[in-house]
Amino acid sequence: MNAHNSFERDRITIAVLALGGQGGGVLADWIRDVAQRNGWVAQTTSVPGVAQRTGSTVYYVEMVRQPPAGGNHPAPVLAMMPVPGDVDIVIASEFMEAGRAMLRGFVTADRTTLITSTHRVYAISEKSAAGDGIASSERILETARRRARRLIGFDMEAAASGSGSVISSIMLGALAGSGALPFEPSAFEEAIKHGGIAVAANLKGFADGAALAVAAAADPGIPAAPPAPVSAAGRALVARITERLPSAAHRLAIEGARRLMDYQDQAYAERYLARLEAIAELDARDEAASLTSETARWLALWMAYEDTIRVADLKIRATRSERVAQEVQLGAGQVMTVTEYMHPRVQEVCDILPARLGAAILKSPGLKRLLGPLFSKGRHVDTTSLFWFVTLSVVAALRPVRKTSFRFAEEQARIETWLEAIRATAPSDPELAIEMAAAPRLIKGYGDTFERGLARFNTLMAEAERLRGAPGAAARLRGLREQALADDRDAADDGPPAPLQIARRAHASSGGSASLAGGG
Repeated sequence: MNAHNSFERDRITIAVLALGGQGGGVLADWIRDVAQRNGWVAQTTSVPGVAQRTGSTVYYVEMVRQPPAGGNHPAPVLAMMPVPGDVDIVIASEFMEAGRAMLRGFVTADRTTLITSTHRVYAISEKSAAGDGIASSERILETARRRARRLIGFDMEAAASGSGSVISSIMLGALAGSGALPFEPSAFEEAIKHGGIAVAANLKGFADGAALAVAAAADPGIPAAPPAPVSAAGRALVARITERLPSAAHRLAIEGARRLMDYQDQAYAERYLARLEAIAELDARDEAASLTSETARWLALWMAYEDTIRVADLKIRATRSERVAQEVQLGAGQVMTVTEYMHPRVQEVCDILPARLGAAILKSPGLKRLLGPLFSKGRHVDTTSLFWFVTLSVVAALRPVRKTSFRFAEEQARIETWLEAIRATAPSDPELAIEMAAAPRLIKGYGDTFERGLARFNTLMAEAERLRGAPGAAARLRGLREQALADDRDAADDGPPAPLQIARRAHASSGGSASLAGGG
């Protein structure tokens, strides 16, 4: 490991930003122990953060060299919290925590080594947004490269899972591997041993973290491309994308095909590509393939709509159980129980019935009243129990017959109407067509959330039809969509947001219809 300028300093400051349950306090204690065992005076403090980030906390470690013996040296006075512009090392357990550190001024180009995990743990505001509310990791990475003196980043959550340890030991290894402290690796290992907690696993995590930090020091990576396909079907789909779609859309199309293979089957992924190829024919003059790329993104998400079959499938996957076990730090010999709240309505049950039967029930007030009491209340169920695991497995096993279901027919009709509107608009107004391709951002989730989003989408698309041929149509439609996404009333069934209510009234007054064929 190479020494850095911090070795010449008599004082070193470290800020650790971690979420609740990630062991930020343990990491801070390890660092303090390393410093004290090597002749430094060290102190740790913590400052609780906002609850929306699952108990995000800033841990602060400050250390100063022990003054020579025999002199009249007063005891050092150490700070209680980090000060902007005065932090030598920032360690972030998650990528948005690195962004938060930069916003607070802890990362400066003249002195700060930023060590961060590149994985994301989404905040409540990101999950509950009406559309895609996820903050841009690319922007955080770009800012970090500009603001930090040194940047070391890799997926620490994946590293912890791979080593069978916890993320705090990976972060300690990354700190040691960065060479930002004047201590040998053995000193860090001694701190882990002295702590006496899961020593073998933490030492393994430490070693892996140190090695990954050395490898990532040159250029911290956020995956630039989806993983290579491992099946013959996957390779065939990738070959088709490469041959028939513009290169600018390849990444999104490959991810879309992968998602739909997982959601349904190869034939469904091929249907996705056929729809996309028809759009690409209209996009040939645009080197950026903007229309194809935008359609690829939202078409894949819409075709993978969430129904009861999909929800059941995701809840019984082994990868989900492994993730939950890791989050609660399940120990050897412990048994994990997962209790979840479920409230399927008559609508969700009819969605997976054969198309004619589902439609007949939903159109019959008598049948809906008869079945209503069976689904009027939600319940808490132990999905790790044998009964509920088998029940969910049976529902998930209905995936092969999904294509005959009421909801499948309904969604395909909506999708085709949307695509036809795009194809009709693209020759005369490609910019408006791109905005229409992005309109499904308003649709997400299932149940009431889906229905509210669909109502907004229908109103937006009706407004797009009205704007076709008008000056500035694309900008006006984009403004309506952005205002609808920013509206915070998604939690209540109060109709479209104000901008779309105005658009709906304007369209109705002109004799138009505010919904698409098959819309709710």
